[in-house]
Amino acid sequence: MKPTLPNILTWLRIVLIPVLGLLFLLPTPWANAAAAVVFALASVTDWLDGYLARRWNQTSPFGAFLDPVADKLIVAVALIIVVVETPGALTAIPAAVIIGREIAVSALREWMAELGQRSSVAVGMTGKIKTAAQMIAIVLLLYRNELWGIPAWPVGLVLLYAAAGLTLYSMVLYLRGAIRTLDGLSQG
Repeated sequence: MKPTLPNILTWLRIVLIPVLGLLFLLPTPWANAAAAVVFALASVTDWLDGYLARRWNQTSPFGAFLDPVADKLIVAVALIIVVVETPGALTAIPAAVIIGREIAVSALREWMAELGQRSSVAVGMTGKIKTAAQMIAIVLLLYRNELWGIPAWPVGLVLLYAAAGLTLYSMVLYLRGAIRTLDGLSQG
């Protein structure tokens, strides 16, 4: 397989996962800021690899597989870091909702793909808005300090709850689409 810039960016996101974890563990005052920067970089590569793959016509089955895996892994690790940094229901509930939904929707997409119906659970605009809110929330929650006079942690927490709400809503949309498709297949 010939390496492409979109696939290299996806691999970069995977390489950044242990970097993010290690930065979190460093006993230095700049560890949170560095972890936030690493996650922000990963978030940008998430958008950029998809954009470039479509723009340059470099989409591939391998990239279609690896990109969502990389996204889900780094988001899960970042959310676990947030919960470890601030343990309690306030952070654990939205983190569990987001991680649980990602697992459920991934399994649903895999199942629908096996049935040749992957398009019935394609990413929609709600999913894109959820992803943006989630990425910004995680950056702010990792950073924790004030950012340009804005209290990053409380704003990040509000955005995390918004992302969790959108996560549940988009999961319902995916499930409804899959049920309609399955009903059509069973009747046909």
